[in-house]
Amino acid sequence: MLENFWKDKYPTGIAADIDPDQYPNVQAVLKQSCERFANKPAFSNLGKTLTYGEMYALSGAFAAYLQQHTDLQPGDRIAVQLPNVLQYPVAVFGAIRAGLIVVNTNPLYTAREMEHQFNDSGAKALICLANMAHLAEKVVPKTGVKHIIVTEVADLLPPLKRLLVNSVIKYVKKMVPPFHLPKAVKFNDVLAKGHGQPVQDVSPNGDDVAVLQYTGGTTGVAKGAMLTHRNLIANMLQCRALMAANLNEGTEILITPLPLYHIYAFTFHCMAMMLSGNHNVLISNPRDLSAMVKELSKWKFSGFVGLNTLFVALCNNAEFRNLDFSSLKLTLSGGMALQTAAAERWKDVTGCSICEGYGMTETSPVASVNPFQKIQMGTIGIPVPSTLCKTINDAGEELPLGEVGELCIKGPQVMKGYWQRQDATDEMLDADGWLKTGDIAIIQPDGYMRIVDRKKDMILVSGFNVYPNELEDVLATLPGVLQCAAIGIPDEKSGEAIKLFVVCKPGTTLSKDQVMEHMRANVTAYKVPRSVEFRDALPTTNVGKILRRELRDEELKKLALKKPA
Repeated sequence: MLENFWKDKYPTGIAADIDPDQYPNVQAVLKQSCERFANKPAFSNLGKTLTYGEMYALSGAFAAYLQQHTDLQPGDRIAVQLPNVLQYPVAVFGAIRAGLIVVNTNPLYTAREMEHQFNDSGAKALICLANMAHLAEKVVPKTGVKHIIVTEVADLLPPLKRLLVNSVIKYVKKMVPPFHLPKAVKFNDVLAKGHGQPVQDVSPNGDDVAVLQYTGGTTGVAKGAMLTHRNLIANMLQCRALMAANLNEGTEILITPLPLYHIYAFTFHCMAMMLSGNHNVLISNPRDLSAMVKELSKWKFSGFVGLNTLFVALCNNAEFRNLDFSSLKLTLSGGMALQTAAAERWKDVTGCSICEGYGMTETSPVASVNPFQKIQMGTIGIPVPSTLCKTINDAGEELPLGEVGELCIKGPQVMKGYWQRQDATDEMLDADGWLKTGDIAIIQPDGYMRIVDRKKDMILVSGFNVYPNELEDVLATLPGVLQCAAIGIPDEKSGEAIKLFVVCKPGTTLSKDQVMEHMRANVTAYKVPRSVEFRDALPTTNVGKILRRELRDEELKKLALKKPA
């Protein structure tokens, strides 16, 4: 057991341990931070900035509405389906103050995906963007959702600007499809009704669930990882400990291009940065690089949190390369493997090195990171404070340093388990609290770790987990499909791209366009395959299980042959 192995591996100034019980719950952290940093900027978007004091007041109004104008009770689940807009932190912190459990939901989900998540979580309330409300109209009647709050992008901007921006989005850009939700309440009406009303701040225990964060884990059907108040507080403190020597409290400006509904951005920007009173600049649409670069030009930002694909795209943008990076002192990477070429280019362009980390939804998410003072490229760094790692063989036996095995993690940030899925929980978590990651790694003698491969068939597209089982289940509903398989193949832009293999039923023919149209209608954009190959048969085991690994190996050989000698 490597109990004391990492104690002397942390650079000077970084404590080896944190106290996850320092705060009783997230509400206590929020209250303390918003009082301490009341006049400091917390979140900015579309030219509007909320201070910590303003955010606390607005979240209080949101909480008061939930408590006094609905029948929602502490422990009920509320689905938050918003992009990076100011309403997101207001809604999330308001829901938590009211004692509700937040169910983070991707705004780009299809109706099918929404229906599964709302029903699985038992969500009783939903807050969504007007742009996606037409999908809610289809889905809500099939779920237990009773309360719906709809917001428009600019709802928290000053009145004239709010009217202008929302009108342009709705009538000029036509980005809000018609919808009919007669029982829905407008976000600003919620704040108006809750304004000045008393809030009964609920005080849950540390072991109570704060967030249900959906993930496929290592198998297909999306499961809700139960992240407790203690889990989130632990990860806040762990992040702060690692950044203490490089980021000051209440003075830093962090660029937030990754979606807050994703656990990586959620914990770092909404939780860790809240603890340290720093300023998050929300980027609503990072795919619009020109608009993003224009926004970046307005700020003397000191921190940037991204992933490999975004670093590559920005460094290839001439306007980005001309920005002033004199204040940038911290760049963090996670969500997908950081390529050496991308890290080197970022350093050349910005003058700032990238700290790569590693984590999972099930670890709230940060499990390890390269300390800024001692970055080792090609590794995922060392475990965050109060965290242990080990590698095991197929028999579950711990391996010596330097041997390849499945990475396991133990720490106060490890989830409580999967929501209402004890069998899946038992597969991932053992009786001693060790989480099996499904990733194959090496722990080096210096304490730094390297991910070698993935044990399972999960595909990682631009930092998002894609699960072959789900894609195959969807494709199997297309008439004419006999067999199918989904794999990930290397891709320079997204890390991995999805390829589908299809065997048609005898006497039936399908086209690539038919397959792509079916997938686009049923899965989020990042889950849509890049390529489709039709075959007469797929490789299988003697019991008929399709050998995805064999298909993947074939594709890798093809790619190797295409490379110049």
